[in-house]
Amino acid sequence: MGVYIVTGGSGGIGGKTVEILRSQGHEVINVDLKDADICANLATKEGRDHVINTVHEMYPDGIDGLCCNAGVSGACGNLKLIISLNYFGAVNLAHGLFDLLRKKKGSCVVTSSNTISQGAARPDIADMLNYSQTKPINEERILKIIEKFDDSNLSVGNSIYVTTKYALARWVRRVSASWAANGVRINTVAPGNVSTPMTATMGDNAKAALAALPIPTNYGTDELMQPEDIANVIVFLVSPLAHGVNGNVMFVDGGTDALLNSEKVY
Repeated sequence: MGVYIVTGGSGGIGGKTVEILRSQGHEVINVDLKDADICANLATKEGRDHVINTVHEMYPDGIDGLCCNAGVSGACGNLKLIISLNYFGAVNLAHGLFDLLRKKKGSCVVTSSNTISQGAARPDIADMLNYSQTKPINEERILKIIEKFDDSNLSVGNSIYVTTKYALARWVRRVSASWAANGVRINTVAPGNVSTPMTATMGDNAKAALAALPIPTNYGTDELMQPEDIANVIVFLVSPLAHGVNGNVMFVDGGTDALLNSEKVY
């Protein structure tokens, strides 16, 4: 059995991922703000460093998998938090634990979003986030720019959310070859609209926007995707069964992206 680290594992998609991995007999460490095996704020450098140092102390011989799932929605009202948690909380943690993944030829799965194909991302911010794959990105500089944006505007929040998820998917694609050459596979899942605590706290306008996007596999119902729908795919991708899958952005949205972008095959 393996050792797996899951961020955002106290509920929603991350919680189901922890549950499934543990049911398979694996040792799973949940990293979250509260109610976790390692409690830390991944939106801060101090929180990320605490997790990286703790995991190194606990598993000096390596880990089998890392699932970077922690994040907040565009409706959270805090644009800087969206940037720091959704993007840097995943990328910096993955870089910090890469050596432990390499020791056991493990794999990493990052949670993106199917909104990355819908045109709402800001290319300028995404390019700053993806500026370099070998040098640390200046997080504080980007946050200074974000300070000028309107936190109270839901469309702005959604745009920054999509931007972080787009940048995450592009980062995965860019590093996937070099990581795999060092024995570590990395992929991303792009969920559609999922019934989670995050979506449950959205306002009426945000919920109406979710309902406007059809989910073909749930046709004829008002149901969103369930957390286990995405967690099952994460567990597969992070497992040795997915050895041939690397650098992939896998849409797990019941066919919404295929419906909206039926002519895009790559």
